[in-house]
Amino acid sequence: MSRRFPFLHVDLPEWIDILCPSGAVYPDFTVRMNLVIELARRNVAAGTGGPFGAGVFDPASGEMVAAGVNLVVPGRAAILHAETIALALAGQVRGTFDLTGLELVSSVEPCAMCLGAVPWSGVSRLVCGARHEDACAIGFDEGDKPDEWQLSLANRGIEVVLDVRRTEAIAVLAAYVEAGGVVYNGRGREQ
Repeated sequence: MSRRFPFLHVDLPEWIDILCPSGAVYPDFTVRMNLVIELARRNVAAGTGGPFGAGVFDPASGEMVAAGVNLVVPGRAAILHAETIALALAGQVRGTFDLTGLELVSSVEPCAMCLGAVPWSGVSRLVCGARHEDACAIGFDEGDKPDEWQLSLANRGIEVVLDVRRTEAIAVLAAYVEAGGVVYNGRGREQ
């Protein structure tokens, strides 16, 4: 029987298994940020996607539950952002959509779409490297977010930590543009 609609299948690049070995411990969010920035950097260097990395971690154990990198261009799907992939895979690993008590670490502050996924996921902390304006400065359209989005998350019990290794995260964005990476946006064109 022929299917009218294809199914969504997401394969992370194989190099992620090497970079994120099972059983590795990442004791604090600065070390975790180092890892997600490296995910973003390798994604650019390997030509496997955009300059964004994310991970869901168990802060109690320091264990990475799931990794995500931006796969929008190779996956031909606008929703394949690093954060949404990491959150979806964490749910699969944990066997539940409720990620209460876990931490989402993102190399760049979430765009409007990924910000919407944060409270729905149940994570208790969001840690960000580069800012919205840093991604916009190289041409990405991060969408419209409420001015006080951090307060909105805090009111839901989600701690927000900004600017962790921001300079290093911005360097990955710059390297992507310098390498001729596709800067896509929601305005229907690539830059």
